[in-house]
Amino acid sequence: MNVTQIPFAKHIGISKNSKGQLVLAPRHELENHIKSIHASAQFTLAETKSGDFMQEAFPEYVGKVVGLLRDVSVKYKGPAISRLTAYAHIEEESKIKFVTQLENKGRAGLTVHVELKDEENNMTMIGEFHWFVQKLD
Repeated sequence: MNVTQIPFAKHIGISKNSKGQLVLAPRHELENHIKSIHASAQFTLAETKSGDFMQEAFPEYVGKVVGLLRDVSVKYKGPAISRLTAYAHIEEESKIKFVTQLENKGRAGLTVHVELKDEENNMTMIGEFHWFVQKLD
């Protein structure tokens, strides 16, 4: 699934750059009271990246599982006034545990770590996105 085509992601303007990274450019419609990118728009970029990253990390499960976001922890680090790029990773130990549980039980949890950085490489938000994933019948 191309996550940039999810209606809400498309609505706020999430796109992919030439490197295939998810990005969000500042626009008047996304501004908060201090003229930076609203926290909810940043959250949407990060959440979308977490799902996109799971598809990249586990292509063998695309179309064979359903994922539901269960819990999120985020921290905003500073104002976002330029184009944001989302970066994600999964700890190797978590990846192994996830695959083992999914194969053995048909369901598993996974935490995806996401960072948003502006054009000057300043971090504007960090988050942990905890997913519940279940195999489809």
